[in-house]
Amino acid sequence: MREYFDKILVDIKGQGTVPQYLEYDEPPVEKAEALRYSGYPADRAVAVASGKLEDEAVSAMVDKVFELMKGQLVLKVGYKIVPISFDEEGFPILPFEQRSEQLKGNLEGCSLAVLFAATVGSGIDRLIRRYERTEAKTALFLQGCGAERAESLTNAFNNDVKNAAELAGYKAHPRFSPGFGDLPLTVQTEFLALLDAGRRMGITLNESLLMSPSKSVTAIIGLEKL
Repeated sequence: MREYFDKILVDIKGQGTVPQYLEYDEPPVEKAEALRYSGYPADRAVAVASGKLEDEAVSAMVDKVFELMKGQLVLKVGYKIVPISFDEEGFPILPFEQRSEQLKGNLEGCSLAVLFAATVGSGIDRLIRRYERTEAKTALFLQGCGAERAESLTNAFNNDVKNAAELAGYKAHPRFSPGFGDLPLTVQTEFLALLDAGRRMGITLNESLLMSPSKSVTAIIGLEKL
């Protein structure tokens, strides 16, 4: 959405550190990704999604699941732009403790970072719980299609950041999430607190540091000045 692109651009230029909150319209469905997240083999998922391979049962199931999800999703993103400095060993100094070698490499050369959380809301979790008791296959596809919705939302925001960053004279690095590589899930507690994600977005953590709603994503996007 153009208004969000403009908002992100202003925040990057101003290097604002106040959390911002956006609500996106649903992006186009990536059917191959929905099938892949549902456990369908990647090559067959692409073939079915492109129409090169017919699988009426699977196509009907995906259509059914997306129909079930209508009106159940609320696509929210919260983000905060923070300056980055580096310690004597080259580790990025961020508003949460970490000593991740992989994040260090990812953020090399960056002077800003976009910390963000994205969620499609708790409606999908309620649907999954309902169908787990009665229709296991439908529940499985709800898991996969819900994951696709969360990923598509994340990609939409990521693209807005990338395009706004370029206009502001920055290069956006690939996003990097807690739990990926050597960046532990333990940073989720501070990460979500920085975004006030519990109050503003309804995202909480369980004892295993997994997020609820389950179809939620947190990540860091480094911005390098060109």
